[in-house]
Amino acid sequence: MLRNSKCSVRGQTIRLLPPWCALAFMLSTSASTPEPAPVFRDKTAELGLQLSNAAACWADLNNDGWTDLCVGGVVWRNDAGKRFTRMAENTGSVVAADFDNDGFVDLFSWSSLRAYHNESGKAFTQVAMPELPNCVSRGACWGDFNGDGFVDLYVGGYENWEAGITYPDMVLANDRGGSFKLAWSETRYRARGVTACDFDQDGDLDVYVSNYRLQPNVLWLNDGSGKFGDFAADHNAVATSPGFNGGHSIGAAWGDLDNDGNIDLFAGNFAHRDNRGDQPQSRFLRNLGSQKDHTFEDLGTCGVYYQESYASPALGDYDNDGDLDLFFTTVYGTASFGKKNYPVLFSNDGGFVFADATAAAQVASLAPTYQAAWADFDNDGDLDLVTAGKLLVNQGSENRWLKLRLYGDGSAVNWSAIGAQVRIKLESRTLSRQVEAGTGEGNQNDLVLHFGLGNHATPVNLEILWPDGTTQTVTNVAVDRFVAVRFDKSR
Repeated sequence: MLRNSKCSVRGQTIRLLPPWCALAFMLSTSASTPEPAPVFRDKTAELGLQLSNAAACWADLNNDGWTDLCVGGVVWRNDAGKRFTRMAENTGSVVAADFDNDGFVDLFSWSSLRAYHNESGKAFTQVAMPELPNCVSRGACWGDFNGDGFVDLYVGGYENWEAGITYPDMVLANDRGGSFKLAWSETRYRARGVTACDFDQDGDLDVYVSNYRLQPNVLWLNDGSGKFGDFAADHNAVATSPGFNGGHSIGAAWGDLDNDGNIDLFAGNFAHRDNRGDQPQSRFLRNLGSQKDHTFEDLGTCGVYYQESYASPALGDYDNDGDLDLFFTTVYGTASFGKKNYPVLFSNDGGFVFADATAAAQVASLAPTYQAAWADFDNDGDLDLVTAGKLLVNQGSENRWLKLRLYGDGSAVNWSAIGAQVRIKLESRTLSRQVEAGTGEGNQNDLVLHFGLGNHATPVNLEILWPDGTTQTVTNVAVDRFVAVRFDKSR
């Protein structure tokens, strides 16, 4: 086990911090054998939760090593994975990051356009916001878009359908942790989901916006200073089909789906079948890497069978085999022509082949929802899922795993390390994960990176790309445990 050790990389030093609550974060080799095929159990009531069906956000808000849960304006404190206790209320639907770099994760409510400062993990106080354009939002994401070491906000603007109003998208620039200012706004399309990724690995965060009403999705390329240009068409990332300018996109999710080291994109589309024919269905966009200028190959549905009311996707390796799997919600219980729609768990079988694992995982017949977010809330090494107003607890597999928590220095790199990427090279594949604060439509997975490793039992090396473009390597990291890595540019 690595404790308080240092590793010099390219003139810098990083620390492998001792795991919080070490016994809780490590699996003993003498532990009882888990079920061979992962299944989920609904333990919502048993854990003391009373969840609405609103978007969900996971984040460790009091730095105790147990990720907490925000749903529908209620903040639930995770009490050592055994129970949840109400910690705060009336925050709205949120995404989470440490905006003032004080070491505690703060909240931004995209549903109310309000920010909340975390008071040392004990309470939340509202932050003064600048005057903003009238806006109704369905999602937002955090990211240090201008490279100053503080996370900013991209807020998607949606619509008032009856009044024919399109609301503006906005970038709220962080004024070094003191306040926010409106840096940019544009009324263009009707946004649903917003998610960010440095998909071209050039050291700055780009933003993907899922737009509704058969409008094209937008891929905002960042020039490094926080100025964006729409290059969705140039990079083949509109996520539509012939005869349409765009789809009814609700949410998208970034992830290295084929383990080649490049972060791909899943674009989720609600799709009617009408007199125009089949509207654009959901599709996988494969990142072709630096040799192809990180353009995307549209691979189509790859096994995601048609349902009309697909909505918010969430990527996570639920079976710890090393491949990112897909959970995809639906929002009609009964769709057109009396067709039943249900959320689906799709298992990634490699090579962009996805298979329906819903029944096998015992998550069939869930209610309509936009809620979908992954986290290992009980620190047992496998990902759990909050969806449809339920906390579904993963019963585990025999596969190995590794959990990583990255920290910035609050100067060159934001404290939450939003935008950082980690790669692990195994014998025949490269596993990639990124720290993100916003996915699907208004949801957020945990900031802790989770790697399933299959049957790989020997130590691994970590290749870290920090949001400022700095690269670092950590070698000989043992598996089946939690490791925290802090960026310190001064060392």
